[in-house]
Amino acid sequence: MEQRISTLIAEYSSQGIHRTGTEVDHRSADWLIAKISALGVEATETAFGFQRLQPLECSLRLDQLTVPGVPLYDCSYTEEKGFSGSLGPIGSQADIGVAMAPPFANTEIGQAIHSARLTDAHRGIIIVSEASQPKNGIALLNAEHFSKPFGPPVLQVAGKHWREIQLAITSSTPGHLTLHAETIDAIARNIGATIEGKNRQLPPLVIMTPRSGWWQCASERGGGIACFLEMMRAIKASEPQRDVIFTANTGHELGHIGLDHYLDTHAALVQDALLWIHLGANFAARYDPGVRLQYSDEAARSRLRPWLEKNAIEPDAETPTGERPLGEARNIFDGGGRYLSILGRNGLFHHPDDLWPDAVNPRETTKWINAFVALGVELAGSAEQPHSELN
Repeated sequence: MEQRISTLIAEYSSQGIHRTGTEVDHRSADWLIAKISALGVEATETAFGFQRLQPLECSLRLDQLTVPGVPLYDCSYTEEKGFSGSLGPIGSQADIGVAMAPPFANTEIGQAIHSARLTDAHRGIIIVSEASQPKNGIALLNAEHFSKPFGPPVLQVAGKHWREIQLAITSSTPGHLTLHAETIDAIARNIGATIEGKNRQLPPLVIMTPRSGWWQCASERGGGIACFLEMMRAIKASEPQRDVIFTANTGHELGHIGLDHYLDTHAALVQDALLWIHLGANFAARYDPGVRLQYSDEAARSRLRPWLEKNAIEPDAETPTGERPLGEARNIFDGGGRYLSILGRNGLFHHPDDLWPDAVNPRETTKWINAFVALGVELAGSAEQPHSELN
């Protein structure tokens, strides 16, 4: 299994930058279809149209220095010529607010940035990747409001430029911000499959994973995709009692637009499913790892426990039951469904250095996948109804 997992993650990483609706995203979708078909399972796909953002000129100019960057995909943009203005800390009176922040929003500085965006406190905002990540790349924030952009232009830049930007602030050197982009008609694709059970009257088990991201995402997405395929392999061989539905959705970095599209057409499945198993981000990480488990209820937690013990693994954290979970599990929580979710911390989160092989810990990843494969086979093979089985 470890060799299969390593091969899958290596192939996924080598495909390129996995942003939704790009050429790489389509090649990756075709690759996943081929992997599913090789297991003797019929793959399906659902395509939908969306407006893909294509950055053109995105930079901050400071005197003779031009700092390139990547826009926040749910902000507004400048005209081609951009604009000039003063630089200062986020929340100051400066035209362009500056902050160093991690690539996730649920932090104090992340909330300050969000507040500045909501109130248009600045004409533009610069987010510098935090110092704990490699300084030569940009660790990007997800565009949680991709479908409804708001606030001023926001440029994300690499940590190596922090000193020059700070010097510009202290010397009152103005900056020139350009955030020029266009939108392109594009297609996104969700990939899935269903393994039919012997008793199709039983509530189905649903296994989902995101398959897109900002960069090559070896440890961020690779573990979930490998687990998705290993669970499919084992459940197919087990001849399950209930239907098991698999869905690998694009659009993760764009506010979960792929999963939203899936749920728009499968709304009843949120509550009708026996359980949703969410194979989320980063549990394959080698650098600053930390696996987090999330459960809709104590009964779901108790079903996984024996398989964790058998593989001698423990999560580093658990999201309290009843608290809105992270990742795609939140969509199921919001819909009132039952879920079990794995994701984690990653020292290369949303960073271009998240590459095979250095970013991945195959041995530990295999232990977690072993546990989830065993759980999936057990749930798929049970003929009991939800209330007696899990509650």
